[in-house]
Amino acid sequence: MSNSPVRAQAKGAGRVRDEANSAVGEHGVSKQTKPTNRPGGGSGGPDKPAAAEAKAAAKKATPKKATPKKPGADKSSVGKPGAKKAAKPESHLAMVRRARKINRELAEVYPYAHPELDFTNPFELLVATVLSAQTTDLRVNQTTPALFAKYPTPEDLAAAVPEEVEELIRPTGFFRAKTKSIMGLAAALRDDFGGEVPGRLDDLVKLPGVGRKTAFVVLGNAFGVPGITVDTHFMRLARRWKWTESDDPVKIEAEVAAIFPKSEWTMLSHRVIFHGRRICHARKPACGACPITHLCPSYGEGETDPEKARKLLKYEKGGFPGQRLNPPPDYPGLPAPPLGANSEALSPEA
Repeated sequence: MSNSPVRAQAKGAGRVRDEANSAVGEHGVSKQTKPTNRPGGGSGGPDKPAAAEAKAAAKKATPKKATPKKPGADKSSVGKPGAKKAAKPESHLAMVRRARKINRELAEVYPYAHPELDFTNPFELLVATVLSAQTTDLRVNQTTPALFAKYPTPEDLAAAVPEEVEELIRPTGFFRAKTKSIMGLAAALRDDFGGEVPGRLDDLVKLPGVGRKTAFVVLGNAFGVPGITVDTHFMRLARRWKWTESDDPVKIEAEVAAIFPKSEWTMLSHRVIFHGRRICHARKPACGACPITHLCPSYGEGETDPEKARKLLKYEKGGFPGQRLNPPPDYPGLPAPPLGANSEALSPEA
C-alpha cells in the first residue's frame, strides 16, 4: 500500500512524456497544427469535411437577395433601355373606318372640290386632260382657250396642220408628242365614234394618249360615271394615309375602290387631289396647317410649326389664285390669270 502513491506519480509522468513525444515528428519538429478561427477555436475545431458541410448548410439557409430588374431588360426592348412596346398594327377594318372618316372630313374642308380643268363639253375635257400630263392644270387652262377657238370639234383638230397645233400647245411641254396624241384621238373620234366622245371605259382607253386616269376624269366629270383618278397627288396621299402600300396606279385604284362606296369615287378623287395640291405637298407637307392630322399616320413628315406651315399653303388656302380661269361659282378663291399676265407669278405651281 505504501508504494501506491509513488506508482501513480510515475504513471502520470510517463503519460505526460508520451503525449509530448506524440506531438514531435521524426526529426524533432512539432506536428501540432496552427490554431484556426473555425468554430470551436484552435486545434480542437471541426475538421475540413465538417466545415464544408456547415458552410453549405448556412448557404442554403440564407435567402437570396432579389436582384433589381434593369429597366428595359425584357425581350421586347433588348438594346433599347426603357423603350415602350411597339403599338399593334392597324387592322384592315380600322384602316377602312379611318379612311372613310378622312373622306368625310375632307368633304367639309373642300365642299367646293371640282375638276380643275376648264371645259365646256366632253371633247374639251378629253383634250385638256391629255395635255395635263407632266404639267399643271393651270398651264393647260391658260393654253386651251386659243386651241379650242381654232379647233372646236374633233373634225377640226383632226384636219389641222401639226406644226400649228404644236405652236399652240407649246407651253404645256412635250408638245410634239402631245400634238400627235390629240390629233390622233380627234381622228379616231371622227372615224370611229361619229365625232362624239364615247362614255365607256373600254372605248376611251383605245384612243391615242388616253389611259385609265384620263378616262376616269372624263367619265366622272363629263358623263357622271363614278371613277377613281389616280394621279401623282392621289398616289402620294393614298400611301401616306396607309390606304395602300403599292406604287402601281391600277393596284391603287383597285385597293381604294374596295374601301369606299362607288358613289363616292369621283368626289373622293377631287378631295384627295385638292388636299395634295394645297396642303399635303410632295416635298414639304404643311402638317402644322393640316385639318386632318388626327387621322394621318404620316404626321410629322412635313413642317409641324403652325406659322411656318401656313406659309406653305397653295392656291386659295394660301390666298393665291386657283388653277381655273373660269372656276365654278362656289369656288372661294381667285380665278387664275390668263397666259402671260403679270399676276401669273401669284399662283404657285403644283
